[in-house]
Amino acid sequence: MVYVDPDRFDELVAEALDGIPEEFARAMRNVAVFVEDEPDDPELLGLYVGIPLTERTTAYGGVLPDRIIIYRNTICALCETESEVIDEVRKTVVHEIAHHFGIDDERLHELGY
Repeated sequence: MVYVDPDRFDELVAEALDGIPEEFARAMRNVAVFVEDEPDDPELLGLYVGIPLTERTTAYGGVLPDRIIIYRNTICALCETESEVIDEVRKTVVHEIAHHFGIDDERLHELGY
């Protein structure tokens, strides 16, 4: 396990978000990203909560933003260096954003996420 200061971890998440290709970033709609220390399920590195873009209909409206949550302590527990944390944060952010676009876990695992 490696310790990463919460402020530094927030920076790593922001950097991972900044690394998302612009065409995908522009297509993201009504989604907010948060960092939390611990998930309810200790196996989770991140979580997407919301209605994927592929499932939204013309009736979609007036809803709270989707949420992407990245779990600091779970990621840090898997890693031994900050470099590994950086890689895992990037991978987790991409994984959860993919859920926003309607890509399921099976396909993400095929893609290496």
